[in-house]
Amino acid sequence: MTNRPPSEPESSQKTALGFDEFIAILVAFATIGAILFWSLSRRDSSWNLNGLLSPSPTPSRSVQPNQVLPFPTPKVEPNAAPNNVLPSSPPEAVVEPKTPAFPTSSRAVLPSAQVIPTQSPQPQTPISSSAGLESSITSSALPLVTPAKQKSIIPPPIAFNDVPNNFWGRRFIDVLSSRGILKGFPDYSFRPNQPVNRAEFAAILQKAFDQEPSKTAIAFQDVPAKFWATPAIDRAISAGFLKGYPKKTFKPQQNITRVQVLVALVSGLNLKAPTSQNKILSVYKDSKNIPTYATSKIAAATANGLVVNYPNPQILAPNKVATRAEVAAMIHQALVKRGKLEGISSQNIVRAGSVSPKVSPTRKQNLKGNLSTGG
Repeated sequence: MTNRPPSEPESSQKTALGFDEFIAILVAFATIGAILFWSLSRRDSSWNLNGLLSPSPTPSRSVQPNQVLPFPTPKVEPNAAPNNVLPSSPPEAVVEPKTPAFPTSSRAVLPSAQVIPTQSPQPQTPISSSAGLESSITSSALPLVTPAKQKSIIPPPIAFNDVPNNFWGRRFIDVLSSRGILKGFPDYSFRPNQPVNRAEFAAILQKAFDQEPSKTAIAFQDVPAKFWATPAIDRAISAGFLKGYPKKTFKPQQNITRVQVLVALVSGLNLKAPTSQNKILSVYKDSKNIPTYATSKIAAATANGLVVNYPNPQILAPNKVATRAEVAAMIHQALVKRGKLEGISSQNIVRAGSVSPKVSPTRKQNLKGNLSTGG
């Protein structure tokens, strides 16, 4: 038999291998135990080793959500991936960082139960309530911003102490006085029956109409440059309302007649004369008193509703001096024709065809006879 060197028994190899495994297992358990002890002892820390210890991504039911913090502390290593922390944390921990309730510096001191609430965050409630309050305030403030009724920009008329409510020209005077076209006197009177001179009428025309001048003003010999009505006279002449007299005179202190007022308004408004002048003028019982130069102008004034007669609409009284009330009524009607004012109803306004025509005395006698006999 050949002698061979004794070989190491197989049991020795197994024994050495088993000893290494035993040492490795002890070291692993010791390490895991140390890590678990250290992790449980530092509950306030942001370290989360559950992902390292649990092989499955499903969070363990035994781990409470209070062990996970939404925000890492400054001790977190830059190489740590956030995916290792989020799978083991509950859904509330993922949502909570959007609405922090405490500063970041205080998270390492405060308990985790106060840092991560499991219910809806409370700061959202005052935000929604403040938004509702703001919307309610805005909706309630709308009536204050937008008034329900628009205020009138026209001031009230002047309460003249000599124009009673039942005065025939009260409404004409009120409309013009409220717009500053006519003014009264310092004693709060209007003096409706006072005559109007040519200078005063020119001043009223200047305030009533904004007509562009079409003619050159005339330097009248009897109108000084510093006369109070010189600008108004120049405007009335250049706009075509008034004319002067021979020898470059205007006669500012001369009282203006009713026919002159109507002729001035028709000329300034450039109203055309109607074709049936005689038929229109037949509404006046005193049409024969109308001057020849003014026949077509008076017919145009009548056809356009500019004539206002008081007390009898059939009496024109063309050569009578115009009073302040009559001038106010005719100026009002001219502004209605221009579309500047709304018309008012008055029985003193003469309408073409609205007044019964004149009847001859013979025709009247025949009518009486027919009525008495029943014919």
